Amino acid sequence: MLKTIREDIRTAFDRDPATRSTWEVITCYPGLHAIWLHRLAHFFWKHGLRWLGRWTSHLTRWLTGIEIHPGAIIGRRFFIDHGMGVVIGETTQIGDDVTIYHGVTLGGTTWEKTKRHPTLHDGVIIGAGAKVLGPIDIGEQSRVGANSVVLRDVPAHSTVVGIPGTVIGSTASLIEDGKINLDHHLLANPVAEALGHVLKMIDDVNRRIDTFHPTPKGDKAKQDQLCEADMKSEQEKLERFLGGGGI
Repeated sequence: MLKTIREDIRTAFDRDPATRSTWEVITCYPGLHAIWLHRLAHFFWKHGLRWLGRWTSHLTRWLTGIEIHPGAIIGRRFFIDHGMGVVIGETTQIGDDVTIYHGVTLGGTTWEKTKRHPTLHDGVIIGAGAKVLGPIDIGEQSRVGANSVVLRDVPAHSTVVGIPGTVIGSTASLIEDGKINLDHHLLANPVAEALGHVLKMIDDVNRRIDTFHPTPKGDKAKQDQLCEADMKSEQEKLERFLGGGGI
């Protein structure tokens, strides 16, 4: 038990750059407190003391703001950063070296008393506010972007963002020497990419239409010039917005 607790403390140093001392980790990290109490609740649950397991889980939620069902199976070096609002369902299975942030829900999508919650394989990272729902698999070393809603299986070494969650690419190793890659801000934006393709198609259509019309003259030429200038202005605004610069 002491060996496992020491490993948990070491994990906090590896995953959270704000960690300063062992005493701070022991006394001020609700994610660790929730995991330690979950192990007790899970022990009760496995040995048929179901009410006591649920009561321990309820107490944990009151103390930490993190709700982990006592039936959930959790591997080694699991780390919950911040943790407020995390919900982990009964049939959830979590591998080793998994990291999740505050507001994450690992939830179910059916009334059937079967495997109805996600399985997170080794090395998975779930961003703040993400929802992973149903008996789906999140492959090892994959990451889910903040506030994404994942409803389908995710292959290993994938990056998922959006609602519903979309695989936008592959990831290299997210954990090296126990430390995780914190470059969450570098995730792609699939909506912006899709709109970019739409704008390109509109430009192609406009060029094709232009070939069917003679060169305008007089007042018609002035109107066309004003219209073209307005179109370019609006397109520049949209492109600037998609690039994160605002309208």
